[in-house]
Amino acid sequence: MRAYIGKPIKYGILILFSIIFLMPVYVIIVTSLKPNSEVSLENMWKLPTAIDFHAYADAFSHLAPNLLNSLYLVIPATLLSALLGAMNGYVLSKWRFKGSETLFTIILFGMFIPYQSILIPMIQFLRNIELYNTIPGLILVHVVYGIPITTLMFRNFYANIPDEMLESAQIDGANFLGIFRHIIVPLSITGFVVVAIWQFTNIWNEFLFAVTVTTSDNQPVMVALQNLSGSQIVQWNVQMAGALIAALPTLIVYILLGKYFVRGLLAGSVKG
Repeated sequence: MRAYIGKPIKYGILILFSIIFLMPVYVIIVTSLKPNSEVSLENMWKLPTAIDFHAYADAFSHLAPNLLNSLYLVIPATLLSALLGAMNGYVLSKWRFKGSETLFTIILFGMFIPYQSILIPMIQFLRNIELYNTIPGLILVHVVYGIPITTLMFRNFYANIPDEMLESAQIDGANFLGIFRHIIVPLSITGFVVVAIWQFTNIWNEFLFAVTVTTSDNQPVMVALQNLSGSQIVQWNVQMAGALIAALPTLIVYILLGKYFVRGLLAGSVKG
């Protein structure tokens, strides 16, 4: 009887928290569909008298070049950091050598270095190699900063692969790269999905590196979104529409690959 009564209360609490969580999303969507004349604090909860998509058209016209910049940045940075992390995880989990644990600890230390502490030397380095204010320079920054977390994810994932499988491949004459290409990569598709979603989201939403490394035409969408606010008058409907447009790619990625993300996290969480 107690369990029967408690279940509706539990669901009621979950529904309440869900409504509270979704309230900002409701305000963003409703505001983005209003003309600027209807946008005010008094009317923020009210539905628009007529659906107006002009804010989306205006926001997209401003953000379109920067959306392309973000795609040019995120896709190669995600692929490179995932590939390097996979190779590091493979070596550190299956090809143990003297000092491998120390090396792994040093790599993980990179996860705890604050972005702000390396901005000045990073910018000076990018200037010296002539990659400052370029998309390739920003790709390099995100690949380097992504290696620690991708290495950790893949190392935990590869710990579940039996060593006997790799030893059999070595007996059959497979070398280091052959084992990685023909055995490790096909077995770690879910691991690549997890890392790709993680990196895609982090790089797409990152602001500090984007605003310091790039300027003007090379800025990613998150910097351009901040520039939509204007200097004197803020068009909140355009701002909200721009926020939804900027969030759409990561939302699509999670909708399409979300189940693989959870499955991959669980696969790498326990050593078999």
